[in-house]
Amino acid sequence: MKSILVTGGAGYIGSHTVRQLSESPLHSQNNIIVLDTLETGFRESIPKNITFIQGNVGDQELVHSILEKHNVNSIIHFAASLVVPESVANPSKYYRNNSFNTLNLLECAVKQNVKHFIFSSTASVYGNSDQATIGESTPAQPINPYGFSKMISEQFIKDISKISALQYVILRYFNVAGAASDLSNGQKSKNASHLIKIACEVICKKRESMTIFGTDYPTKDGTGTRDYIHVEDLADLHVLALSYLDQGGLSDTFNCGYGHGFTVREVIHTLEKVSQTKILAHDGARRAGDPAVVISDVQKIKHAFHWKPRHDNIDEICKSALLWEQHSLTS
Repeated sequence: MKSILVTGGAGYIGSHTVRQLSESPLHSQNNIIVLDTLETGFRESIPKNITFIQGNVGDQELVHSILEKHNVNSIIHFAASLVVPESVANPSKYYRNNSFNTLNLLECAVKQNVKHFIFSSTASVYGNSDQATIGESTPAQPINPYGFSKMISEQFIKDISKISALQYVILRYFNVAGAASDLSNGQKSKNASHLIKIACEVICKKRESMTIFGTDYPTKDGTGTRDYIHVEDLADLHVLALSYLDQGGLSDTFNCGYGHGFTVREVIHTLEKVSQTKILAHDGARRAGDPAVVISDVQKIKHAFHWKPRHDNIDEICKSALLWEQHSLTS
C-alpha cells in the first residue's frame, strides 16, 4: 500500500485537506500519515483513523524512518510559520522553519524515491504587484521574509526536481477563511492574525475590538484588498493536485483563489450583516510588509484541474467562519 505524508496536517488548512483525502474515492485507499509538531496545530483536528506522528520535518532521521517504514509515495507539505509581521521581526525563524526545513524534507524525499510533492506556498511571493490580477507568470518580488522564505522553498523544489524523479505542484494560496460546513473543523489559531477570524472573535466577545491596519492604500475605500478562498475549496485543490500528478500532469505552479477581491471594510460590513452585530474597528497604521491589493488570476488551475469552486461567496465564507467561532464557545 502506498502512503501520503502530510506535514503540518494538524493545522488549519492541513487538517481540512487530511479529511478530504480520507473521504476521496481516489485517495482514501492510501495510508495517510500526519507529521506535526503541534506547536500551532491541534491533535483533535485530525480524524481518529489517521496515523499521527508528533515531530518536526527538520528531523532528518525521523523523516527518513517515516518515508521508509510507510512506503510514502506522495508528500503534501504544509508545515511552516506564516505570520507576516512576525517574519519581519524574526526573519531567522522563517528562513529556518520554512526554507531550510523544506530543503531537508526534499532531500529525504529524493533519497526515499518519493514521486509526488505538493507544496503549500503563498501569494506573498508576488509582493506589491502593479497588475490588477496576479497570474503565475507575474514576477515574484516578495516584500517580507515570509514571502521570501516561501519563494526560496519554491526554488529548492524546482531545482531538485530537475535532478530527480520528483514531480511537484506548488499551490500559491491567497487569503484562506471559513470552516467545514458541518462545523467539525475550523480555524483554531491561538494568536489569530487573519481578518475574518479576528472579526468573528470580536462578534463573539472574545475581543473588545479590532484594528484596521492601513486606511490610506490606493483602493476604493483606503483599506487593503484581498482575494478570499474558502478552506474547503482549498482543501479540494490539494486532492485534485495529487490526482493531477497521478494522471501524469507536469510539474507546475498554480494560484489558489477566486479571482476577485474585497477590502477590509467590505469584509467587516459583510460580517456585520450576517451577524447583525456592529463590530468595533479602530483605524490604525499600515503593518510592515503588507501589500495594498492581492487578487489572483485562477484560469490556469481551473483548466488544469477541471476545478469548479463550491464556496465562491463572501457571505458564505464569513458566515461559516462565524458559525465555527460561535460553535467553539460551547464545544
